[in-house]
Amino acid sequence: MQIPDTMRAAEVHSGSLKSTERPVPVPQTGQVLIKVMAAGINRPDVMQRKGLYPPPPGASDIPGLEIAGIVVALGDNTNNLAIGDKVCALVTGGGYAEYCAASASLCLPIPDNLSYVEAAGIPETFFTVWSNVFDRGHLQKGETLLVHGGSSGIGTTAIQLAKAFGAKVIVTAGSLAKRQFCLDLGANNAINYREQDFVSEINQITQAVGVDLILDMIGGDYFPRNLQCLAVGGRLVQIAVQQGSRSDIDLWAVMQKRLTITGSTLRSRDDAFKADIADKLLAYVWPLLISGRIKPIIHSTFALSDAALAHELMESNQHIGKIILKVST
Repeated sequence: MQIPDTMRAAEVHSGSLKSTERPVPVPQTGQVLIKVMAAGINRPDVMQRKGLYPPPPGASDIPGLEIAGIVVALGDNTNNLAIGDKVCALVTGGGYAEYCAASASLCLPIPDNLSYVEAAGIPETFFTVWSNVFDRGHLQKGETLLVHGGSSGIGTTAIQLAKAFGAKVIVTAGSLAKRQFCLDLGANNAINYREQDFVSEINQITQAVGVDLILDMIGGDYFPRNLQCLAVGGRLVQIAVQQGSRSDIDLWAVMQKRLTITGSTLRSRDDAFKADIADKLLAYVWPLLISGRIKPIIHSTFALSDAALAHELMESNQHIGKIILKVST
């Protein structure tokens, strides 16, 4: 496959996304060059566009944290991949472009039953959910997980994975349609947070026992309410703060119920940390994708030139599942 010198991309310019031409990246040691067929849209991309989440040192300034496409060039020390391989990959940036360099250790084979669009919706959400729900949150079979934002890309992934590994799942969602979608996807209970107090609902659903694990992307005033929802020995994992990073904490509740409060971000972690997650996904999750037992939920697709419209949809919170850019054909 002939590789051009330049490529189409979407770059951040004064808080907006603009179409541009950029040089095609050259894969470095341990990297491959991927012809991007599709790329996922994620909230960190929106934050980066707004100047709130700059890329880590050495990362591309082009947004985009997950891609699916074809390997077209190899750097040194990439013996696990070959030119022509169809892969999806977690990247630190550069996904909103026709070509993107990716660490070979963070590339995973696209199952034959998934399209490029579907595969592009996997890396960021599946890496995030596995790392935070299973590695950090230690979710076990028979436990109960509460997911805030159940209809999001993270939420729909968490529902499916938690259920696949034998947990019960309760979600919050912002409309009757989103609530029903989560139930249809496998959630045991879904709470419309606009009409119901989720603390009271959790208390009723669990018969005042509480939940074992909470995956929260909201922050702000959800934090003290989350503590009320946790069972004795419960864990709270914070992965985003859409309503702010400041909140009150009742330390007495933490002590009495022996709670664990933790959180993480993924983008700035090194490749070795992410590669460990990739290995676990390949071993435990890929068989579920290949069998069709779970799948990425795709809401809509946009052309690369319409990346700004894709961001508008994400910020409207009207979507269910993933928003994807179709980059190449």
